[in-house]
Amino acid sequence: MTDTSTPVPSIPSTVESAAAVDASHPRLARTVRDRLPVALDVAIEVAKLNGVCIRPIELRRLDVLTGQEEPFDVPCGATQEAKCPPCAKRNRYLRMAQCREGWHLDHEPISEPDPSTEEQRWLIEFRADVQAKRDAAERDGHTEEVADWEQAISAIDAEINQAGMRGSLSGRTVPKRSRSTRRRQDAPDLPKRAMSPTTLGRAFTGTDGRVYRPSMFITLTLPSYGRIRAGQGVPVDPSTYDYRRAARDALHFSKLVDRFVQNLRRVAGYDVQYFATVEPQKRLAPHLHMAIRGTLPRAEIKAIAAATYHQVWWPAVDEVRFAGDHLPVWSSRADLPDDGTAYPDGQDGDYLDPETGRSCPPGTRRSTGSTRTRRPNPCTCSASVTRSTSKACSPGPRTPTSASATCPST
Repeated sequence: MTDTSTPVPSIPSTVESAAAVDASHPRLARTVRDRLPVALDVAIEVAKLNGVCIRPIELRRLDVLTGQEEPFDVPCGATQEAKCPPCAKRNRYLRMAQCREGWHLDHEPISEPDPSTEEQRWLIEFRADVQAKRDAAERDGHTEEVADWEQAISAIDAEINQAGMRGSLSGRTVPKRSRSTRRRQDAPDLPKRAMSPTTLGRAFTGTDGRVYRPSMFITLTLPSYGRIRAGQGVPVDPSTYDYRRAARDALHFSKLVDRFVQNLRRVAGYDVQYFATVEPQKRLAPHLHMAIRGTLPRAEIKAIAAATYHQVWWPAVDEVRFAGDHLPVWSSRADLPDDGTAYPDGQDGDYLDPETGRSCPPGTRRSTGSTRTRRPNPCTCSASVTRSTSKACSPGPRTPTSASATCPST
């Protein structure tokens, strides 16, 4: 009788069979090779599991005394998980810790500088003596000695920074950049308060004597570009939907957010701190969610939204102005005195049309271009403040054209 109870060997799993295959075999079948994991992908997977940056930046450290170079890697510091999950996770936890530890502070986290050391004081005194000798040489007209003393002063300044002191004693070496603060005449006036060197918002005292510092949650959206289908985000009539304006607004939305924060701090009168994120709607238009420390009246939020805009020159692309041999010609302007004076637009020349001789700079075609303003819907921004002991953000109702919510905190 034949014994049929002998166990039949099991088929190895995919992982076991892949581990047993020699990838260096020259005659490995294509189907088997395609099933083998890539070594680089495995290294990236191991790095993710251990919380190591998968896109490190390689730097080199040079010892100026010995001349020895030492390479080392630093994390990329990405905040998007699609680029580097470990760094994004680390930055996310860091922002959570910053929010948890600093959001409810009732005092300014100001750190006093450390007292100066004897070596630092000696360097300052030594530099003062060298500066006095340099000034004396300049008064006596010794040009060569002045250059030598200035070189010595530069070396002493480097030693001062290496000794643990920040700043410079030479003052501003680069002329201060001045920007125009003139606003458009058709833009609403922006309220303004005197700035205070603080990051704390308004405090309210209850009937029981407790002090409350409420926060605010704001959502800003861009205006409508046409009717869209509910729940789908696609235009009802693509022929009338303003795709061009939607693309321009999305392109310059980051500049608009920066301007809104500047106006917010200008109206609030203190350095407003916030946590914010930009998310796309179903119609792919960006909108901003912002939680700010402190609270402002609804009327002021509406005024800030109405007065916020970003102006850019957007050239028309429907008509070809220059082609072939007909190209703009660069023409330099008259020289200005060498005292820091510059033209208002910061240019030292213009592009001229060779036929008409008119100015036509690239990107600012005044003859066919138009000025665009980027602003959120100024009529639908609102905010409310409630006094509560809760510390959890509770966003309010959100609609495609509204900005409202509140986040009470103590």
